[in-house]
Amino acid sequence: MIRDARATDAEDILEIYNDAVETTTAIWNEILVDAENRRAWIAERQAAGYPVFVTEIDGKVMGYASYGPYRPHDGYALSIEHSVYVHPSMRGRGLGTPMLEALITHARAAGKHVMVAAISEDNPGSIRLHERLGFVETGRMPEVGRKFGRWLNLVLLQLKLDDRPAP
Repeated sequence: MIRDARATDAEDILEIYNDAVETTTAIWNEILVDAENRRAWIAERQAAGYPVFVTEIDGKVMGYASYGPYRPHDGYALSIEHSVYVHPSMRGRGLGTPMLEALITHARAAGKHVMVAAISEDNPGSIRLHERLGFVETGRMPEVGRKFGRWLNLVLLQLKLDDRPAP
């Protein structure tokens, strides 16, 4: 059900991404993208060694997940930030959990130390999903974003992926 994304998945990923842009605060962006943008994104992530996973049901991608650098500076090299997006017809049906678990497994195998989640405060379902998988809230940032003509508050959560005493 979960597999590595391919360039041919770009159209399905595009549909999920653009829906999130147009209808949710999961992505704090108002710019729609095209399939070439998503193909390039998949290629760039994978070339850098980061996963892009998809959940395929009956030949159609119904969700995708990835992680990448938390911040660009080398001091953050062992910390990552992730994203999980589900097709609107499948939201709330349990697809997010196995995709996030796949990212966590991959990150641990890759030697990462901390996975960060930055979630809009108005998405309590996503916050609960992360807490169920062991993420803990580490901060709230009021009014740091905007979308749909209103301010957005950001909730930061993190999961410690290992117990090493030093990097």
